[in-house]
Amino acid sequence: MKKHLFIIGLFGLCPLWAAAQDSLSTAAPGSEYRLQEVDVVQRRKGVTHDRQSAFQTERIGTEELCRAACCNLSEAFETNASVDVSYSDAATGAKQIRLLGLSGTYVQMLTENTPGIRGLGQAFGIDYIPGPWMSSIQVSKGTSSVINGYEALTGQINVELLKPQLAEPLAVNAMLSSELHAEANLTGGWHITPQLSTGVLAHYQDMSLRMDHNHDGFLDMPTNRQGNVLNRWFYHNGRHTLQVLVRGLYDRRTGGQATDSITAATPYRIGLRTWRVEGFMKNGILFDDEGTQSIGIITAANYHNQHNTYGARTWQASQTNAYLNIIYRGVWDACDARAEQSHTLNAGLSLNYDRYREHIEGFGPAEQRVFDRWEATPGVFAEYTYKHEEDLSLIAGMRADWSSQYGLFATPRLNVRYSPWEWWTIRASAGLGYRTPNLLADNAAYLPTARQWHYEGIARAEQERALNAGGGMTFDIPMGNRTMQLTAEYYYTRFLSGLMTDIDADLHEVRFYNLSEQAGTQSFAQSAQIEASMEVLRGWTLLAAFRYTDTRQTTYNSAQAAWLLRERPLQNKYKVLLTTSYQTPLKKWQFDVTAQLNGDGRMPDGFRIPHMMHHDGAMALSTQYYTTDDGTVRYRMFPQLMAQVTRYFRHWSVYVGAENMTNFRQDAPIVAADAPWGPDFDASMVWAPTTGWHVYAGFRYALPGDDDL
Repeated sequence: MKKHLFIIGLFGLCPLWAAAQDSLSTAAPGSEYRLQEVDVVQRRKGVTHDRQSAFQTERIGTEELCRAACCNLSEAFETNASVDVSYSDAATGAKQIRLLGLSGTYVQMLTENTPGIRGLGQAFGIDYIPGPWMSSIQVSKGTSSVINGYEALTGQINVELLKPQLAEPLAVNAMLSSELHAEANLTGGWHITPQLSTGVLAHYQDMSLRMDHNHDGFLDMPTNRQGNVLNRWFYHNGRHTLQVLVRGLYDRRTGGQATDSITAATPYRIGLRTWRVEGFMKNGILFDDEGTQSIGIITAANYHNQHNTYGARTWQASQTNAYLNIIYRGVWDACDARAEQSHTLNAGLSLNYDRYREHIEGFGPAEQRVFDRWEATPGVFAEYTYKHEEDLSLIAGMRADWSSQYGLFATPRLNVRYSPWEWWTIRASAGLGYRTPNLLADNAAYLPTARQWHYEGIARAEQERALNAGGGMTFDIPMGNRTMQLTAEYYYTRFLSGLMTDIDADLHEVRFYNLSEQAGTQSFAQSAQIEASMEVLRGWTLLAAFRYTDTRQTTYNSAQAAWLLRERPLQNKYKVLLTTSYQTPLKKWQFDVTAQLNGDGRMPDGFRIPHMMHHDGAMALSTQYYTTDDGTVRYRMFPQLMAQVTRYFRHWSVYVGAENMTNFRQDAPIVAADAPWGPDFDASMVWAPTTGWHVYAGFRYALPGDDDL
């Protein structure tokens, strides 16, 4: 087996809990303080669920994020059964999230409840949030709150960043992998006055090693260099709270053919350049000391500029976004001899503005296209929450928005939680979600291909509108002196209108159609999941999950000259996850292992199984695919395995880990890589990892604050 370079680098920022454990030895014997510390015997959970919330939400904390390298948001879900992250193509390194069987374009991505990854930022946005910057991630499935907008078709993912008033004065984080992927982070938070705090988050990454392990002439991953700096301020004085955040980012990626191809006059090159500036300001005012009446004003803005080259295609684009959200919150409690009840009303108004300037060449039948557009969407909303003791919660929300592109539309949503007993919780939800499609950004995976884009028959792309309904049950099952949590859930998403993408109609084309304008067409997704987790022994946690996904869309079948409802291509039917973690007493060592089994899926019509070199030198069809009786080509299931060992000290820790330990790689992820200028070239047929196993090592250090000394 080919040897991998193993270099120990610096890595750090995750909270260091070893300091709290070591402090036990400094307490006086028999003191009350020491006895209280000894009584803490339960390990803090990395993933938690709010039992009182009507939303199906799980919170991923820093304890869970530190179980893997977690260089950025795209790697934060490796131990999570609900969210999948995979490469969208084999040439640019772009990744996409999937939730409830649908791509991340239908998930509302938020950063501290402000617009986050959307529009032009979708392709690489999940790479732009470094893992050490995050304090937690909230994943909400199904219909979520209308307070944050109407764009959640399958759910919301909200990222909370480190807070300056809570962060260590200085934390250092750096990492180096066997692929020479290096990252460095510096973060810190400081109290300027008792009311005012500021913090800085800085990130730099570099990946300069040019890898071509499958010898197809294309880099397995683009070389990458990124700089990312954030500054935020926090002010709190009595009933007034103010937060201000500003961030700047530069990202450069270079890929394509590693050397000049002997079959082409010029090599196929990929160059991606991105500049991004964003920020927000939040004002919160309490009207009484009890906090029952308050108002919040959120303003946010970002500017995204990119210049991308895919062979002969160039895509220059910029997006300007402005956002305003004014929220009034009122809480009323009603207590009588029979029950405790509470009523909460959140109401307000919002405004979202987008301005796109896009220019592309080498695109299709017409060699030059301009996609300039703008959209302003003001809206009003109200959300009522009712709680009856601890057994019933109900959240009913309604939005009314007016789009300069699509006119007036309404967004109703309902979430209910009922606990007939303390150990049994039932949740159900239903509602609508809307989204404005972005032809190029939503389908950027098809730019590094020879496919021609055809959408001439569409007068205007429809607004995407989907109904989402589902729910689940959670059981807390006593097992000795411990509890196993068992969760079963099901969600159904059906598109009522929207711009659909068809890569089945022709092997050399990407076709688009409006769902409501094509008679008899459908698009829906079903997702069912069961998950069990518990602390088996003190310090040893175990989670097992199984998820089944059925995602279908009507596409055109050229062989039968008919529209057929079939499962979407390049999507796994199921996923099996088993992850375990063990901490030794006083948290000196931690061992983490995660195993995944990803199910099979359908390849697009016309896909031909690639020939691979056999061990005896003969050429044979790849065994990673099989053909069904009706001629459909499918890829087979594949495993993934990752592990990490961490050693904790008082204020620092070191760890060593490995990813893709099964060394499973997709055979020939780039179709016709030997003829990139030919009609068959396609880098979008990706369903599995394109690189083999690799190791990484790191070091974490955090300078303790005054409260930690």
